[in-house]
Amino acid sequence: MSSENGPGDGGAEGAPPEQLALIRESVRGAKVPRAKPRTWRGAALAKERPVARVLVDKGVLHLDRYFDYAVPQELDADAQPGVRVRVRFGAGRGRVRDGRREGGGLVDGFLVERRAESDYSGPLAALAQVVSPEPVLGEELLGLARAVADRYAGSLADVLQLAVPPRSARAEQRPSPAPLPPPAEPAAGSWARYEHGGAFLHALASGGAPRAVWNALPGPLWSEELARAVAATLASRRGALVVVPDGRAAARVDAALTALLGEGRHVLLTADAGPEKRYAQWLAVRRGSVRAVVGTRAAMFAPVRDLGLVALWDDGDDSHSEQHAPQPHARDVLLLRAAQDKCAFLLGGWSCTVEGAQLVETGWARPLVAGREQVRLAAPLVRTVGDADLARDEAARAARLPSLAWQVAREGLRHGPVLVQVPRRGYVPRLACVQCRAPARCRHCAGPLEAQGADAEALRCGWCGRGEGAWHCPECGGFRLRAQVVGARRTAEELGRAFPAVPVRTSGREHVLDTVPGTPALVVSTPGAEPVAEGGYAAALLLDGWAMLGRPDLRAGEDALRRWIAAAALVRPQGEQGTVVVVAEPTLRPVQALVRWDPVGHAVRELAERAELGFPPVSRMAAVSGTAEAVAEFLGAAELPPDAEVLGPVPVPPTLPGRPRRPGAPPPGEHWERALVRVPPGTGAALAAALKTAQAARMARGTGEPVRVRIDPPDIG
Repeated sequence: MSSENGPGDGGAEGAPPEQLALIRESVRGAKVPRAKPRTWRGAALAKERPVARVLVDKGVLHLDRYFDYAVPQELDADAQPGVRVRVRFGAGRGRVRDGRREGGGLVDGFLVERRAESDYSGPLAALAQVVSPEPVLGEELLGLARAVADRYAGSLADVLQLAVPPRSARAEQRPSPAPLPPPAEPAAGSWARYEHGGAFLHALASGGAPRAVWNALPGPLWSEELARAVAATLASRRGALVVVPDGRAAARVDAALTALLGEGRHVLLTADAGPEKRYAQWLAVRRGSVRAVVGTRAAMFAPVRDLGLVALWDDGDDSHSEQHAPQPHARDVLLLRAAQDKCAFLLGGWSCTVEGAQLVETGWARPLVAGREQVRLAAPLVRTVGDADLARDEAARAARLPSLAWQVAREGLRHGPVLVQVPRRGYVPRLACVQCRAPARCRHCAGPLEAQGADAEALRCGWCGRGEGAWHCPECGGFRLRAQVVGARRTAEELGRAFPAVPVRTSGREHVLDTVPGTPALVVSTPGAEPVAEGGYAAALLLDGWAMLGRPDLRAGEDALRRWIAAAALVRPQGEQGTVVVVAEPTLRPVQALVRWDPVGHAVRELAERAELGFPPVSRMAAVSGTAEAVAEFLGAAELPPDAEVLGPVPVPPTLPGRPRRPGAPPPGEHWERALVRVPPGTGAALAAALKTAQAARMARGTGEPVRVRIDPPDIG
């Protein structure tokens, strides 16, 4: 459930009648007098600690608190802290929303604490059922979930939906394997390439808690280096947690750990495993049978015992940002865990985000980098093709492949596969008039027209899906079209004609390749879907760089550099004739950082600019979205910190029919506005608390249009 719930979405009327007044008074800020506790009247109660404090799975802010229930004697043994329970919440049938009944009836919850007395003055309802005697919510996980909810102005129940996987009775009935003894301290291996790599591993093995931002060298050894960091932590009799952006990266770290430590010392937590297997693996971690976890975003909450290391790979990837409320980012969750458990922290990647640079600049973490000589030995040669080169290039004017890129591809195909990165999938996802360059738009919804194949007449709207067989330009009357952005399928077709004897493979959203052979081939891929080539690619072509650099987004340059470096890191070193050609203006800062292979320097300069402008991560920011009246009313009622600055509001792009709803976007057919609330460093917690209080009060009143609150949104534009 999202924190955008509006009036009627499981409001205060869902609470037991006796507790309704307490909820309303707490929302208003009034003090509730402590009355003499009363107990449940009915069957016999538990003799010791007969009161159970329960977190009810309602997911709305004004009910984000604990409720007391009586513990019947027959449930005394099973009703222990951390178990799942079912309780009677409210009266009547209630309403159904998102497949779950809200209002009256039985609802799920977690038993948080057993107490001798209750602070509530009325009679207590009894626990209806202990769903399972398996304790799944420990004190550490509960504390982490509460910290995440407070940071992101969300509800504890919403965070626990992300943190605790759905129950599988068969998985609970199976015993977890016996824990294995800790391994020996691993050798430094390829960590010796870094200036303090060996010392970092030794500190982990000695029980220390080093904190580092790791700029990994290009090549395939990053997964082995992560595995050695995990092994060193296990050698100190502590646990380790590694979060990666996708299943392909998780499989590589999983294989590296298995090769280094053997079977049984770690688990892989990804959605591909299926609900039952994943829950069984999660239980093995919760029970202490396994001390190491590798997984994707949801694994950031894995209940690892005696946590000694949290590691995150490629924190700039969008996959690390949770799409469900309250939309936490894996990096922030692991930072909270490092502070809560006082454990080691490792933020790694081929590139470097502004957030990583900030951790180093503030002194919270230390840089873990290689010397320039090691970088030159591992990185490929990077060459650029700018606007001036394209203007002089006859081949580039006649086709999309500049002469330099064509020559590098031809030479690379003599020695192995060549990677071609294209910013967009599809055939020709953006078209324009040949004469006046006006974008080609659908006559029905004004969406962009796309070419579906080599036939120029086969046009379709990218928003509503309608075909267009007789397009003409409304500006100049022209009938001819040109490509603004060319997709991966069209690029593969063009390359197939340019190199007729070479096989062409594509990798993108519909079909992502994991690996390709080391034999000569052209591999056309969209960013993030690049397969790993056996022995590395002989060359890489990074086409249409302006399409990524020209996005209206605060992170456009940082993200373009990250995607370029991720592709270039798969290319053989310069000493093995590995070459990368990037088609982008060479004077731009991200292009220069790629040529020098200096992502850290780029991140440091970006951080300095954001500090001058007051942009995140130097400042904390929240986005408040809704109708113009709702946003104005919400901000007027919220008790924002004195130094808060409100930017906007401005219109939010609408959600068009047939298109997926983006985070922070309005429902189809509605028109929203968005205001940004900015506060200086050190005031982020106060901002989140103020917005959470205002949202809870708004929901409790049950009036007005819904308002969406997002803390530190990654897409502020």
